[in-house]
Amino acid sequence: MLLDSGTSNLLSVQRALDHVGADVVIADQPSMLDDADRLILPGVGAFGHCVANLIENGLFDAVLDYARRERPLLGICVGMQMLFDGSEEFGWNDGLGLLPGRVQPIPMSGADGGRHKIPHIGWATLERSGPDWAGTFLEGFGRDRAVYFVHSFSARPEAVSDILAFADYDGIQLTAAVRRDNIMGTQFHPEKSGQAGLGILSRFLAM
Repeated sequence: MLLDSGTSNLLSVQRALDHVGADVVIADQPSMLDDADRLILPGVGAFGHCVANLIENGLFDAVLDYARRERPLLGICVGMQMLFDGSEEFGWNDGLGLLPGRVQPIPMSGADGGRHKIPHIGWATLERSGPDWAGTFLEGFGRDRAVYFVHSFSARPEAVSDILAFADYDGIQLTAAVRRDNIMGTQFHPEKSGQAGLGILSRFLAM
């Protein structure tokens, strides 16, 4: 099931899911999540606006209830950021609190002190945080394959064990993918990442 939070371009995600053979249902009512066996939470734009839309549409508590039933949940881009305790974007805004940690601005300069472009836009490879991706939606993902990012803020999980992958941006490690049990997320856009991204969506659907 694909959640319509009112703050994302559902069409590109829906097309990617259709391409990998998913039976896509777009949910815009809380009751629609009751029988979902998988849920994808996309999001674009400002964190606070995305959360406010979830609350306004009665979907905030519905997502929490869904997640607490230990069913697979995948957040994409701001959808991943909303899984955390909150974000510092335009002041503090509470998130879903499913993963401990906060979302903070990407540093304005690289590890060498040189300024770099914000937002971070473009293709980047993934670096493992742990020893292996076996049993996750990144299983079998080639470390030479790139995925597509567009973001100005980056999640900082409290537990290193929740981080699946980083992306390097001029020597700065940006959280690229997370997982804790049934709660998963990608800062990058799998739906815009070609065959590599389609493979990630396929593995999530097979979990």
